[in-house]
Amino acid sequence: MPAAVVSVEKVRDSLPAYKRDEFDQALTIIAMSSFSGIDLLNAQRMNAAEIAESANAYMHGLTGDEIIERADKMLRERRAREREQALQTLDRLETKQARAEHDQQQRARVSIESADYYISTSPYGAFEPVIDLQVTNGSDQEVSELFLHGVLTSPGRETPWVDETFYYVIAGGLAPGETAQWSLAPNRFGPWGNDQIPRDTQLTLTLQGINNAQGEPLWNSPSLSENEVAKLEALRAEYGGVNAHTAN
Repeated sequence: MPAAVVSVEKVRDSLPAYKRDEFDQALTIIAMSSFSGIDLLNAQRMNAAEIAESANAYMHGLTGDEIIERADKMLRERRAREREQALQTLDRLETKQARAEHDQQQRARVSIESADYYISTSPYGAFEPVIDLQVTNGSDQEVSELFLHGVLTSPGRETPWVDETFYYVIAGGLAPGETAQWSLAPNRFGPWGNDQIPRDTQLTLTLQGINNAQGEPLWNSPSLSENEVAKLEALRAEYGGVNAHTAN
């Protein structure tokens, strides 16, 4: 029998009976902590003797009570690390959520007042699709470009005639507090120019992105994913009210 196992058995036998279960738990904690040096990608099956031997370096020369104390310290340190990591994740997700909510609020200040689609006739007699669009810039930033998602539907038809994203560059920009109206001319050879589109269509436009006067995106912080939302809720339930920056 390996010397490590003999040593462990002697230490265990030296303890009062009521402490032996606690000692066994401590032995497991220490043994698992010793796995850090094992190549987990090429791990071999280990028996109880090998597990005890792998943990022996942590227990050499210790009494049973000292082994229990060391295991308790290891467990407390591991839990502290896990707690710190959880609090850092909580802080990161809450910061991301706050930025996304702030940006959504700011983006909502640039509002689409009206949007209409119709077919016009050009001076040459050709049919031309037109989108009349009125926008108010209620933000404190000049706006130079809008990224829009348009859906064109008609009563009794489940599939939209048009469902696509496009952008519009505002000549001269749209200053804070300003309202402007434009007539956009989509490509008549694209989906907007489909001659089968009836006259009783309804256009729904959604503002998906905004660029400032320098052409840089405004208020585009991403929202949390479903997995991140679930993770955040779980962390709040466990660590709610704990400040990640001051927790020890």
